[in-house]
Amino acid sequence: MDATLDAAVGRITATTAVALADPLTVPAQADPADGASPASASAVRADVTVDAAAEPARQQPHRRPVLTELRLSAFGPHRAAVFPLGPVTLFAGPSGSGKSQALAAYEALAALGSGATLEEAFPDPRARIPDRAVPDAQRRRGFRLGCTVDGPAGPVRLDLAVQAEPTLRIVGERLSQDGQILLATALRDPGRRSVQAAWLTGGAIGVTRAPLSDDRLGTALLPLRVAGSTAGQRQVLAAAEQAVVALRSVFPCDPRPHRMRAAVPPGEGRLLGDCANLADVLRRTRHECGTRHALLAEAARTGCAGPVAGLDVLAPAGGPVTAVLDRGPARPATELARLGAGELRFLALALVLLTGPGVLAMDPAAELLSAQQALTVLADGFDRGLDRRQSAELLRLALLSGGRGHIRLVAAVGEETAVTARRLAGVSVVDLTP
Repeated sequence: MDATLDAAVGRITATTAVALADPLTVPAQADPADGASPASASAVRADVTVDAAAEPARQQPHRRPVLTELRLSAFGPHRAAVFPLGPVTLFAGPSGSGKSQALAAYEALAALGSGATLEEAFPDPRARIPDRAVPDAQRRRGFRLGCTVDGPAGPVRLDLAVQAEPTLRIVGERLSQDGQILLATALRDPGRRSVQAAWLTGGAIGVTRAPLSDDRLGTALLPLRVAGSTAGQRQVLAAAEQAVVALRSVFPCDPRPHRMRAAVPPGEGRLLGDCANLADVLRRTRHECGTRHALLAEAARTGCAGPVAGLDVLAPAGGPVTAVLDRGPARPATELARLGAGELRFLALALVLLTGPGVLAMDPAAELLSAQQALTVLADGFDRGLDRRQSAELLRLALLSGGRGHIRLVAAVGEETAVTARRLAGVSVVDLTP
């Protein structure tokens, strides 16, 4: 690491270094996320020097920026947890094992990468505080999480420490690559709503220091603050932009059948996270995405009861849009409102896995072509209400899309789906069974 940056980062992180330190190398009593005593000098040094051995092995970089690892150092029931993420990753385990918490951490990081505030990313921050955590003398408690993003720039690590009580704020953030810290922030003055940041500049200056907001991700702000005129600045920009692109390319999806049954007014045809406007999106895909619409109809033959000749919509001029299953010649069509909850969830998830950002209500990075981005679908309770046949068909679609590099799936599933998934090449099952 550049000696100037090493010294500067050491100064600005002295008060909150342990908040980002590896819990395996720092004494538990010096953990501000759990209510900590002041950090020792050795603990501070452990924070500012990234262990190169902990960095992912350098392999062929991904063509598109993607999250390859989720780290929950102190988050809900998870402590010192590291979860590798592949094209299709399923979290399995009994109720209370932390499946939903893991997906919530991923979703929160994605929201922060998209520019959301801490309050928007963590609407219930107390639920993320580690189990049995006790406040420190200042009545502070919080949590820690992070991820690794791989892409054209190579693996980049992002780690974040958040104070949840008494006020919600970021107390430390670190962006690093190959053992070198590119950005480090720390809360120096609790009376100010800002953190002190230092990022690599290179050249004669070495490091740039400036205050950043304590309720937004500093990594997402760097492209607005760094000119890119030196090699160090260009390295920081490449790492930050790769992390932001991967985090913004996320679509949390939880289809709600009771909201999908009613006819909907015609709109722009971008699927909402609860899939309430499924009929309007099918209207759009039928006209604009004939190939994908045909693939969806083919999947419906597997996931819906009875004969299915196709998917159609009824859209009177200026009236609401109703989606129907075409049952074939001489058979009346079936409105989606008459389908079972499992069938509706199946259709919605199949559509998501077969489509892309342009048909989903999300805000991917506009500076990159869609072909240079990989969409990640987050689905808690992925197989809720589905039978074995429907779950298997959705996994097939996920593998089909994942194999092309366009769409990745991170989901929480029940044990029955996990049993099926363990037999499928290309599916990673994270077993959270105690």
